[in-house]
Amino acid sequence: MSELEALPLETAGLFPNGFVRDSAAYIRSQQQPDGAIPWFKGGHADPWDHVEAAMGLAIAGELAAAEKAYQWLVDTQLEDGSWWAAYKDGAVENRERRESNFVAYVATGIWHYYLISGDSQCLSRFWPVVERAIEFVLGLQTKHGEIHWAVDAEGRPKEDALITGCSSIYKSLECAINIARRLGVSRPHWESGRFALGKALRTRPERFDRTWASKARFSMDWFYPVLCGAVSGDAARVRLQQRWDEFVVAGLGCRCVNDEPWVTVAESCELAMALLATGQRARAEAVFRGLHRWQDSDGGYWTGYVYPDDAVWPEEKTTWTVGAMLLAADALAGLTPASGLFTAGRLLSESAQNTQGVHCLDQFELSGSQG
Repeated sequence: MSELEALPLETAGLFPNGFVRDSAAYIRSQQQPDGAIPWFKGGHADPWDHVEAAMGLAIAGELAAAEKAYQWLVDTQLEDGSWWAAYKDGAVENRERRESNFVAYVATGIWHYYLISGDSQCLSRFWPVVERAIEFVLGLQTKHGEIHWAVDAEGRPKEDALITGCSSIYKSLECAINIARRLGVSRPHWESGRFALGKALRTRPERFDRTWASKARFSMDWFYPVLCGAVSGDAARVRLQQRWDEFVVAGLGCRCVNDEPWVTVAESCELAMALLATGQRARAEAVFRGLHRWQDSDGGYWTGYVYPDDAVWPEEKTTWTVGAMLLAADALAGLTPASGLFTAGRLLSESAQNTQGVHCLDQFELSGSQG
């Protein structure tokens, strides 16, 4: 049976036949023997985009390749729980900083892997990596709730915060808490840290972009608080509508920034998931369906498109872009048990401990409802 034939009628036509297979094959073709997934062959790998590509592999059923990708994070994690900003060909490429949202994202990837595989032994095996990473990240949280974006080469905090980065951390904290609860481990300071971070994202805009120009021109600052669950319900719908015409180009997708004629595939995928999270399915499907024009014959997707020039730019097919395509496809078509991770984020109840499988979310809390 083809991928399209396996879909319910309401989701048929979201992607071409062979999309999942070809997309995963492209990511596999770029993965290195040690498990690292660089942006593309000859490029660097960073911990966040590496995880995004690994989640794409898991969605396609390539669990061994995904697990190998997470093992690479085990093998390269520093003693303090962090990773450097970039790696290339088995060595550190950028030792200037370690970024907090990059470090936290391992929790999202491991929880996503578990939701698909149901492998509780694997969850236990990766727990120490997640724990060290989250402790590092929460060590950068201020009394106001926001989390510093990075530390420098000597480990000194770079004292400012990013809305997009902190939103990603908010989702990662949700996933880390769920891992802890599934394993029967109590981490109340993770929960209080998540609560404070959500409150900062919703009510303390002055705590972000304090030492540099505002990042408001970037579309991710607009929709990431919705995508990651920090803003939900009516507030999320209002937020997306307020800047819709500023960032969305009808028939093409989502701009990366509001002052350049450049739409990007990954941002468009993430916007589609944010729309789905707010109940705007028709809009989400419309954004997503138009992206397949930028798939190449090898299964990769070009990163972006400059529409006045009718040209792809940059001339790169990034693995994380393909990962984002697979995540959006899963969210829209329900391909795996992890399909709701970015559209209906949930905290497990504390009683849901040490339970085999993934179908026991009978008691949950919607992301953003507690702060």
